[in-house]
Amino acid sequence: MTTQTVTSAVAQQRDSSPAALVLKYRTDFATVLPSHIKPETWLRIATGALRRSPQLANAAEKNPTSLLVALLDAARKGLEPGTEQYYLVPRKTKRGPEVLGITGYQGEVELMYRAGAVSSVKVEVVREHDTFAYNPGEHDRPVHEINWRANRGELVLAYAYAKMRDGATSNVSVLSAEDIAVILSKAEGADSPFSPWQWNPKAMWLKSAAHQLAKWVPTSAERVWQPDGPPPEAPPAAPVTLPTAEDVVDAEVVNDWPAAPADTADGER
Repeated sequence: MTTQTVTSAVAQQRDSSPAALVLKYRTDFATVLPSHIKPETWLRIATGALRRSPQLANAAEKNPTSLLVALLDAARKGLEPGTEQYYLVPRKTKRGPEVLGITGYQGEVELMYRAGAVSSVKVEVVREHDTFAYNPGEHDRPVHEINWRANRGELVLAYAYAKMRDGATSNVSVLSAEDIAVILSKAEGADSPFSPWQWNPKAMWLKSAAHQLAKWVPTSAERVWQPDGPPPEAPPAAPVTLPTAEDVVDAEVVNDWPAAPADTADGER
């Protein structure tokens, strides 16, 4: 072994940064990632998210187990961490800072497309000055009209439906402001200044409607190929830039690899 090799090995051992921790467990992530996702690309996205946000990196350094749990959940779903497919949210708890993983609206839609049963997915919010009508049995889908030149007002509804590949329309998910309030009250980490519930509520209204729709249409982490070709791609996810806030507090570091995250109730992720 050369001196350069020894020096490199020692440097890697000394690197205890969150990004280094992610690379340490690269094999574990690659094992659970869907087959169509390239592990190298996914790892670059994950480590890039940590480098872009000092608050996220700080929380991950203080509580690495929470980072690994969130990334393991994202990997199992095949979603890009630190993007609008899958948010990585630093938050404070009584135990100290931690990282919380939240599936975003684009992630919910991506999982529907991968299953191959839908040809298109419509997810939208309705504001108080929009025109909206949907009567089950009378309409197969909502009628939504928007005056783009006017002030649309506050968010009042969110809805989602899918057009299936056989031409049928799925059940329609419609959520009122009261429905969203219930989901918000159950949402883990929603009070964090870094939570998308705080800085991008529209995205979370969309996610909530898409999440309800996912109960009625097939979803899959693996991409399912149809005899007549692949399903259409969902819109590419954009990196998430978290807002600035006070630094998170210190907490004890836990180095053990976490167990796979348990399924959560509606609204929690």
